[in-house]
Amino acid sequence: MRHLVAFLAAVLVLSLFTAPASAVQTPAAPETPTAPAVEIDFTGIVSLRGCSGSVVRPPEHDPSDPAMVLTNGHCVRLLGVDEVVVEEPADRVFTLLDKDGDGTLGTLRSSGLAYATMSGTDVALYRLTSTYAEVEAMGTRALELSPTHPEIGIGIRLVSGYWRQIYACHADGYVHELREDRWTWRGSMRYTAQCDSKGGTSGSPVLDAATGKVVAVNNTGNENGERCTLDNPCEVDESGEVTVRQGIRYGQVTHQLAPCLTGDGRVDLTAPGCGLPRPAA
Repeated sequence: MRHLVAFLAAVLVLSLFTAPASAVQTPAAPETPTAPAVEIDFTGIVSLRGCSGSVVRPPEHDPSDPAMVLTNGHCVRLLGVDEVVVEEPADRVFTLLDKDGDGTLGTLRSSGLAYATMSGTDVALYRLTSTYAEVEAMGTRALELSPTHPEIGIGIRLVSGYWRQIYACHADGYVHELREDRWTWRGSMRYTAQCDSKGGTSGSPVLDAATGKVVAVNNTGNENGERCTLDNPCEVDESGEVTVRQGIRYGQVTHQLAPCLTGDGRVDLTAPGCGLPRPAA
């Protein structure tokens, strides 16, 4: 988070946080990143001011539907602890990268912010003015959201559009509660140390190396060993025990997003299986 705060100050945008770490006993993940079973590149990857993101779709979609961009809620702004944004006007520009990450395919523009929150998770979904078919016509495609919870130990890739960099590591475990400053995130994915992400990688999709599907979105890491402060998240287990893991990074799982995307570029929080937080009544 410290790198993020300094980075965001430079670009006038807040991008990355970290939260408390929890002493969760999980099987040890492999230390050496495994070779991906599918090619992982910059397909579907975008950069935005101070953050990264990706064009995503649910397993079933209509090519004529407006395409969606996934990033972090904190890449929108620092949202309130219980704040849930649904259908807010938003005119934001995204740079769409080519497959190799060396060049760009053009720009995408949002027609609205379909959803954003930092309550329980840290996600945002922008609806684009372009359809999925139009994105494909630009020379790329949307990444598919996996509808299943990722297993511990799988090989993962963090693909940053801002830095045009791919990080390779494994899912090391899941955290009961990850606390950072005033925010609490539940069920966060903890990475092995090889994914040493930095400011600007907030919002990067976390891909299953075996399938290429999106299983999480990168959002924070403990920068200097502080306990539960901004840029220094801590883990809290079911009994309340706090664990701090300096240098370790985290992401928010996204399997609960897929059922919410029911078409027309909207997020339906009442759809069966949708696990996103809802606005307070």
